[in-house]
Amino acid sequence: MADDWATFGADLHLELRGTRLRAGLMDALREAVRSGRLAAGTRLPSSRSLAADLGTARNTVADAYAELVAEGWLTARQGSGTRVAERAEPRDRPRHRPPTTPPAIATPVHNLRAGTPDLASFPRADWLKAYRRALTAAPDEAFGYGDPRGRPELRTALAEYLARARGVHARPERIVVCAGFAHGLTLLGQALRERGVRDAAVESYGLRVHADVLTRSGLGTPLLPFDERGTDTGQLEFLPDCGAVLMTAAHQFPLGGALPPDRRAAVVDWARASGGLVLEDDYDGEFRYDRQPVGALQGLDPERVVYLGTASKSLAPGLRLAWMVLPAGLADEVAAARGTVERASGAPDQLAFAEFLRSGAYDRHVRAMRLRYRRRRDQLVAAVAAHAPETRVGGIAAGLHAVLTLPPGTERPTLRTAAHHGLAVHGVSHYRRPTAAPAPDGLVVGYATPSDSAWPGALEALCRVLP
Repeated sequence: MADDWATFGADLHLELRGTRLRAGLMDALREAVRSGRLAAGTRLPSSRSLAADLGTARNTVADAYAELVAEGWLTARQGSGTRVAERAEPRDRPRHRPPTTPPAIATPVHNLRAGTPDLASFPRADWLKAYRRALTAAPDEAFGYGDPRGRPELRTALAEYLARARGVHARPERIVVCAGFAHGLTLLGQALRERGVRDAAVESYGLRVHADVLTRSGLGTPLLPFDERGTDTGQLEFLPDCGAVLMTAAHQFPLGGALPPDRRAAVVDWARASGGLVLEDDYDGEFRYDRQPVGALQGLDPERVVYLGTASKSLAPGLRLAWMVLPAGLADEVAAARGTVERASGAPDQLAFAEFLRSGAYDRHVRAMRLRYRRRRDQLVAAVAAHAPETRVGGIAAGLHAVLTLPPGTERPTLRTAAHHGLAVHGVSHYRRPTAAPAPDGLVVGYATPSDSAWPGALEALCRVLP
C-alpha cells in the first residue's frame, strides 16, 4: 500500500514556473528565501514528502536540495533535516534593521494592583483531571460551531451552581457563555442599542474599560453619584433617557461595601417602573468573609436584572470564561448578537469547567482560596494598623482588595514614592469617572496577586510608603 504523503513532513507552498521541474523548484526556493517568506532556520519538508506533493520523482527534489546546499542557500545535517541557511540572503541586498522599540517599562518588584487573583494557586491538577474527563465524554458535535449560547453542559451546571451559591434564578436556556465580562457587556450593549436604549448609567467609580465598552456600543453613560452609603440609585429617576444601569451591587468596585437594602430595592423598582434593566456585575461574589453572603440582586427580579459572572477572580482571567443570566426576552437577542461577535471561549474549556463544577472541585477551590485571601486581608489590616495607625482600611468584608484612606493631598506623593520603591498600586482617583466628584485620597490595594513567597515583601513595601 502506498504511504500517505501527508505523513511525510511539513507542507511547503511553492509557485513553480516553466517546464523544467528541477530548475523551477530551485528558482522557487531561492525566491522564497530572498523574499523572507522562508526565514533562516526554517525546516523544509523531506525530499520524499515534497516529491509526493509535487507529483515528481524523489531524486529530482533530492538533487535540487543538494545543489542549493552547495550554493549556500540550504544546510543539511544528519538528524536535523534540510533547513534554510543563515547566510542565504544575498550580499547585495541591504539588510533591514529591526524597528526601534521604546525602552521596556521596568517590571515592578511588588504588584498590589487590584483585579487579579493568586495565579500561582490555579488548581492545575484538578483542572487537568476535569479536562480529561470532559474530553473523554464529549460528543463529536461538541467540536463544531455549536449553540451561540455556549455548551449546554456548562449552562446546566452553571444554573445549578448559581442558584445554590448566589441565589440566582437561572435556567440553562437563559444563560449565555461569553469570553470574559467585557465580551458579555459588548453583547449587551449591542442588544440594548438595537432595542432603542439611549443611555446606560454607570457608577461614579469603576473600571474605565467597562464604560468605554458601553460607549462604543453607541450608548451614553451618565453617572450615578456616590456618597457614604454607596451608589445613589435614587438618582435614576432623574435620567429620562436611561434604559439600563451597570452596577457592582454586592461589593462596589473599587470603593468596597454592599449596596444597602433600600437602594437595592430602589434600583429594582426603577427598572420595573421604567422598563429598564439592571446589569449586575457580580465579579467576586464567592469571596465573603465577615458577614452573611449578600445574595445576587437578580434574585429580586429575574426579568429586570441581568446577572453577569466570571471565573476571572475565582480561577484565572486567562480561561476567558464568563456568563450572563438573562431575562426571557433578552436571551435570544443576546445570542443573536453573539453570532456577530466572534470572541468566545472554546468548547473544550467550557466542557472542562462544567465538569469542574459538577465534581465539586470548584467549591473546594473557592473554599480554599477564601481562607487564603482572608488570612492575607487580616495580615494587611494588622500591618497597616502597626505602621500607619491613622490610615483607615475599608472595603474588607469581601473581595480581593482593600481601600486605604490617606490624609488629604497625599495620594499622588504616596504613589510616586511607591513607584520609586518598585511597588505597583493604584490610587482611588485611577477609578474615578472624569466628571465624578472626587472621593477622599486613598490606595486600592489588591492583596490576592502576590505569591506566598512575595507577599511578606509586598506588605513591607506598602507599609514603608504610607504617609
